[in-house]
Amino acid sequence: MIAARTIRLIAPSGYPVDPVAVERGIGRLRAAGHRVDGVEVARRQMQRFAGTDDQRLADLNQLADPSQPLPDIVLAVRGGYGASRLLADLDYAGLQKRLAGTGTAFIGHSDFTAIQLALLARAGLVTFGGPMLTAHFGAEKLETYTWDAFWRTLSEPATTLRFDTPQIDTVEAKGTLWGGNLALVVALIGTPYMPHIDGGILFLEDVNEPPFRIERMLYQLHHAGILARQQAVILGEFTEYRLATHDNGFTLDSMIAHLRSQFGIPFLTGLPFGHVARILTLPVGAPAELSADASGFTLSFSGYPYKDSNSSA
Repeated sequence: MIAARTIRLIAPSGYPVDPVAVERGIGRLRAAGHRVDGVEVARRQMQRFAGTDDQRLADLNQLADPSQPLPDIVLAVRGGYGASRLLADLDYAGLQKRLAGTGTAFIGHSDFTAIQLALLARAGLVTFGGPMLTAHFGAEKLETYTWDAFWRTLSEPATTLRFDTPQIDTVEAKGTLWGGNLALVVALIGTPYMPHIDGGILFLEDVNEPPFRIERMLYQLHHAGILARQQAVILGEFTEYRLATHDNGFTLDSMIAHLRSQFGIPFLTGLPFGHVARILTLPVGAPAELSADASGFTLSFSGYPYKDSNSSA
């Protein structure tokens, strides 16, 4: 049984378009015995954003204030757009000083990738790609897989995952696990918010991006020299895109096969991560081990923020 946790909501990007999902998600977390703070951030709206830039920035920077109680979990309400506006004014030194070694977990994905990579690059903080309030905890049907993966990872010092999806590439690698939304990773190239990861294991996902645009972004990572520094790329889910008639067989699979032949780096597929209901919780910036062959792949990671499942400390 998971001990009660304090969960602080943050909304650094878009406002939730479904208020019912907000209340459903808060209700589920509270029904499981957890305290949910900051619910007001999920009810703000300014244009397409969950409040003004100053309001959304304050949600994050208040976590650096030693006079404020520190939650166990900082959970993004949703993605969308808006996180990039905040990167220059985050209190990286304060957040690093306050949060390092505390076990407090930052969790989200999609647009939240920008903040996660910036916190890794500027403050050395490990965060988590994983479920968010509205899309997952507030979904009409809560996926047991998502819920169990979330609490298992946040309550144990190490996690090992096994996937039976057959792989073309054979891999044995140890390195930093990092990544997130492909479009946001690419958007940070050339900025001080892009981590410099050598020998890493890069995981990627995206939504509404057809194969030719995914390929273009991966080529940008290649041309920037980033892919050459990685030991492997693990592709999650690429969802909600349309193929055009003139694609003529240029599919996601054929695109991946082309990149595999061109880049000289292993590409693995079948990671349950992305804009999907069944989503893992993965540490961004933690040490990991990867083993892959024709039978599937195993991914293990440790050294991330967690709090023992039987402890409320």
